[in-house]
Amino acid sequence: MTISDEVVSSPIITEPDTLIVLNRPSLEKFEKDVKPGGWLLINSSFIDIEPKRQDLRVLKIPATELANEKLKNSRVANMIILGAFVELTGAVALESVVGALKKVLPEYRHHLIPLNRKALEIGIALAKGIH
Repeated sequence: MTISDEVVSSPIITEPDTLIVLNRPSLEKFEKDVKPGGWLLINSSFIDIEPKRQDLRVLKIPATELANEKLKNSRVANMIILGAFVELTGAVALESVVGALKKVLPEYRHHLIPLNRKALEIGIALAKGIH
């Protein structure tokens, strides 16, 4: 994902500042691409290996477990990690993410927005605890 205040001419990213990793194959494939000093946000519910690089800031979040335990819905695990990203990077405001959900979700799915917001807030709280 590319976040910018300007028009993005190409969505291809070769050296991201942050990598959100939801599964082991993605960690193994993309860890090498993150800029030194960048963030690696890992869903530790599905990733049982340690990152190889020592020059990254790493936050392991058992996102799927938290989504199941706290929200009774594993499908919002990605939103928990997105919440951590929002807090750690300041790249976008929580209200902007919620507003975007209102725009991209069809009207009949708007009932899911409060659940997604709660997931985002869990991620934000987790990230606040480390910085």
